[in-house]
Amino acid sequence: MGSEAQFQLPSVDFSNLNTQNPDQCVWDSAKTKALEALQLYGCFEASFDKISPDLQKSVFHELGQLFDLPLETKQRNSSDREFHGYIGQIPFMPLYESMGIDAPYVTEKVDSFTNLMWPEGNPKFSKCIQTYSKMLWELDEMVKTMVFEGLNLEKYLKEHLEATNYHLKVMKYRVADKSESTMGLDSHADTSILTILHQNGIQGLEIRTKDGDWVTVNVSPNSFVVMAGESFNVLSNGRLHAPFHRVVMNATTTRLSVGLFSLPKIGTIVKPPMEMVDVEHPLLFKPFDYGEFMDYFCMAGVKKDTYGLKTYCGVLN
Repeated sequence: MGSEAQFQLPSVDFSNLNTQNPDQCVWDSAKTKALEALQLYGCFEASFDKISPDLQKSVFHELGQLFDLPLETKQRNSSDREFHGYIGQIPFMPLYESMGIDAPYVTEKVDSFTNLMWPEGNPKFSKCIQTYSKMLWELDEMVKTMVFEGLNLEKYLKEHLEATNYHLKVMKYRVADKSESTMGLDSHADTSILTILHQNGIQGLEIRTKDGDWVTVNVSPNSFVVMAGESFNVLSNGRLHAPFHRVVMNATTTRLSVGLFSLPKIGTIVKPPMEMVDVEHPLLFKPFDYGEFMDYFCMAGVKKDTYGLKTYCGVLN
């Protein structure tokens, strides 16, 4: 189906919350909203005032400078992991460019990326990206804490967090020419555990509901979209929904966005805890190694609007 009218996701306020000494009543209310939204839609809008509007503005200013660099400079962002380095100049996705930084809250990792782009140095970019990423990392941990509590899996949380890697992907969508399709990024579900998305005020994100309708997500200024990935769907044995989503560029201004992806560490076996499997919820997935899955994913490819992990390790009931 085509895109429907703009859609407002459920909103959860994480401002003034922390995992150490939360106001239990406020925490429980936010936890209920977050878990219900991830079950119904696979995503929600998060308010998080720890990341100030000024910091957000600085991040997108710096990203504008980054994407304005020459192509040969951007192509220095290479990686031995698929989809982690520079992506661009793709005929079937001409509007899209992206670059990636692993462990972006670690000073050395951000400095290494920065020095590739600006050999003379750019301390403003490094500090801005690292500060911002560390706060997104904190938001990611709060959401996961709520989900694990809500599913009565608290005893697995520490082990889960220790078995997780993080990757920051920065993305640019240019305005389509009159002769071009407005599809910025085709329909897909993230293979991550959790994705936190942030945009520069230019709309374009669409999600497909469980009913099969595509809706344009109207994201409020200074807000973030928290989205469950396929790996979280596996960990919850299907209780969390991983939504298909895409980017459509109807805007007349360049769209910049950022995504913090939490990913299972390679070598870690991902499987639902035994508490997630019962008579009403039979096992849906075999245990898998994320690195081996990505090798399969990159070699075999996955058909459009198909869940890669369901194809790879789904159990036929």
